[in-house]
Amino acid sequence: QVQLVESGGGLVQSGGSLRLSCAASGIVFSIFDMGWYRQAPGKQRELVAIITNDRMTTYAESVKGRFTISRDNAKKTVYLQMNSLKPEDTAVYYCKARRVVEYWGQGTQVTVSS
Repeated sequence: QVQLVESGGGLVQSGGSLRLSCAASGIVFSIFDMGWYRQAPGKQRELVAIITNDRMTTYAESVKGRFTISRDNAKKTVYLQMNSLKPEDTAVYYCKARRVVEYWGQGTQVTVSS
């Protein structure tokens, strides 16, 4: 059974930082591309960052220079370090594993107050 479990969300003031984690089980983690997505109320889910199985990274323009995605294959975990947070970063953040098929986590809420 595949599980992706996000953690690390919460309430933070504008300019603050959070580190999200996504722990995977039931997959050969090292061969999967991993990504973070987010969905704000009333908006479509959007890409935040991706890290491939060979550690190539891609970021949404809106988070470049502020967010960093990383992975620890030994711990089967992908991270999203979020710095200089803005109110517009408020959303539910989801983790995705992809290799032909896709698996999603349940999401973690991030709220940035102004």
